[in-house]
Amino acid sequence: MNDLSTLLGALDQAQRGQQEVVIATVVKVEGSAYRRPGARMVIAPLGEATGTVSGGCLENDVSKKAWWLTANGKPTIRTYSTGEDDDDLEEAELSFGLGCNGTVHILFERVDPQADSLVLNLLRQVKASGEGAAMATVIGSPDERQVAVGERVALGPSMPGGSSESRVQMRERWLARMITDDLHAVLEGRRSATRSYEGTGGDIEVLLEYIPAPRRLVIFGAGHDASPLVSMARLQSWHVTLIDARPHFARAARFPDADRVLAVPLQPLPELAAMVADAAVVVMTHSLTQDRHWLGQVLQCAPAYIGQLGPRSRTERLLDELPSQEREAPALSRLHYPVGLDLGGDTPDSVALSILAEINAVINGRNGSMLKFREASIHAVDVKFEQAAGLRMIG
Repeated sequence: MNDLSTLLGALDQAQRGQQEVVIATVVKVEGSAYRRPGARMVIAPLGEATGTVSGGCLENDVSKKAWWLTANGKPTIRTYSTGEDDDDLEEAELSFGLGCNGTVHILFERVDPQADSLVLNLLRQVKASGEGAAMATVIGSPDERQVAVGERVALGPSMPGGSSESRVQMRERWLARMITDDLHAVLEGRRSATRSYEGTGGDIEVLLEYIPAPRRLVIFGAGHDASPLVSMARLQSWHVTLIDARPHFARAARFPDADRVLAVPLQPLPELAAMVADAAVVVMTHSLTQDRHWLGQVLQCAPAYIGQLGPRSRTERLLDELPSQEREAPALSRLHYPVGLDLGGDTPDSVALSILAEINAVINGRNGSMLKFREASIHAVDVKFEQAAGLRMIG
């Protein structure tokens, strides 16, 4: 959920204006769809919307219908078909005839940003902590008197075990306990899933949603070619930190899209390990001395990705000049050089696009090849994890 910051901005604005909002969330997808479960929109009272639940084909209807669908104050699910006609999917409430052959189930719920809300609190905690979370939402129930659509259990930052009363909005405690066990698997695997639990009147369908924290990017090097990389990462709502040992380069005024700009001397940085943990790192200072220092420091940490700008021979020289403990660090397996995918182009913008494309591919476990040559589903799931966890994973 890369648009977390944008959604929270809309919620904060509604809170300042003391206004209720409707949150529309994709909770289930069958067939082809642009967005996956967990995609959200925030709809203000006059219909202004923030976020997306599709590629642009459903948003207008979602904004128009959000308020009357939630007029009774209860969460409700509306089903949209993107197939060619209604005959393909009898349960679809609205067909758009787009030929995409998909069905999208959207949960509508009215929320007061000033009230205690599990979903809002969790989203805010994810952003503040920089850690992912897991949240279960009931999306299908045979008996709403027993379990209602929209009931939830959450597990995440500051919620060890998910057993706190304020983190469980579910009447059936036996179900909450079973769901909490599955949320641990979702949190560990960092993949959303669905599962049906057997209730007295039939199966209770639950979305087990993994909510990732905003991706973090740490760039070492404040040259002119870092600017488009910062800006493009910002478009993806990534948290960007830029570091350089040259104070006249590392100035916030030069990089208004960066969250942090630091002028740091070439010496060990105590906060570096926490700063780059599970983050994407790009080293691009255009200085052998700086690159050697920062690359060596980062290799001793645990980033998700390291990219080194420059020719292969230059990076191999840098590695040869590093102490053995840095050359043999486990993070060396995450080092990519020359950085980026082979997209062609040599402008700073095209280089930035190449770097971000590779980071996305690596983080998502892909090789960055053309989709026209991919035989598996675009949103293929991790079958081994799915079998081990006993859950139906969502790509």
